[in-house]
Amino acid sequence: MMFTAPQATADRKAFYQRIDGENLAPLWEVLGELVPPTPRTPCVPALWRYSAVRKHLLESGTLITAKEAERRVLVLENPALRGAASITHTLYAGLQLILPGEIAPSHRHSQSALRFVVEGDGAYTAVDGERTTMHPGDFIITPSWTYHDHGNPSDVPVIWLDGLDIPIVAFLDAGFAERYPDEVQPVAKPEGDALARYGANLLPVNHKRTSLTTPIFSYPYTRTREALERIRRDEAWHPCHGLKMQYINPSSGGPAMPTIGAFIQLLPKAFDGRPYRSTDGTVYCAVEGRGRTRVGDATFEWEPKDVFVAPSWLPVTHQTDEDSVLFSFSDRPVQQALGLWRERVS
Repeated sequence: MMFTAPQATADRKAFYQRIDGENLAPLWEVLGELVPPTPRTPCVPALWRYSAVRKHLLESGTLITAKEAERRVLVLENPALRGAASITHTLYAGLQLILPGEIAPSHRHSQSALRFVVEGDGAYTAVDGERTTMHPGDFIITPSWTYHDHGNPSDVPVIWLDGLDIPIVAFLDAGFAERYPDEVQPVAKPEGDALARYGANLLPVNHKRTSLTTPIFSYPYTRTREALERIRRDEAWHPCHGLKMQYINPSSGGPAMPTIGAFIQLLPKAFDGRPYRSTDGTVYCAVEGRGRTRVGDATFEWEPKDVFVAPSWLPVTHQTDEDSVLFSFSDRPVQQALGLWRERVS
């Protein structure tokens, strides 16, 4: 069904002009744009070559410190949303750099954030008194309104992909932020405490959910990769996704974050997927392998560490030259909670 605007007669135009001064407008003139027959998004498919972005990111490290910048990040802006600091209508993404010896000061904010480590070992993220050492492929969460800081005691630069729900929080006018009194929050728990308590299909007997976000804030890639390999022995390959898993909250069985869904998928060598579309615009980061993904009319050749985005409802098709792993995140939990999410296999 397509809504079309009625003919604009002289009488109607005069009426529109009269009511305009009272901050009124006729719905019938814009109904087709407000209620389209299928999703419409100004976002476009795009790919960021890591090799190119990395050069700029390292150069930024010579121009400003992590402390001065608060967070030294190059924002991945959708080409159709320049200036909005958004990779889709609802999500923010950027690549963050922390150099040896640096500290990114502790703060907290309403926005939920994920970190997917792209390059370098030995930096850490601290969340509410617990630190986790960062390794490539690790998925790390800083939940809404939790103090977090980053440090790099290693001798190599460490870079990760940031994903936040900044546009969602901004749309709701619900953004707050606060600096911790000190540069670094005190360490109150041993490293690995959260994973030990909640990461083995066990919960403390007196556990009470106080947050919609998972109590595990670090999902090590070594465990994730091992799980994919074990499952592939018996699992039938999905015609679109290969073998795709979702990071979950073990205390609820739901998504790890209330506003952002995060996924990892294994695609075998010579995979030739069927087209798939869904209403959640999705950000991908290649972890292993090489291949190509067609998003709408655009085709992206990707290799490890490259980032690309597939906007809402555009058909997505993956092909691989070798065994490959893709990490991705989207606003699927929000859409599912509101009963809006839809998918289609072509």
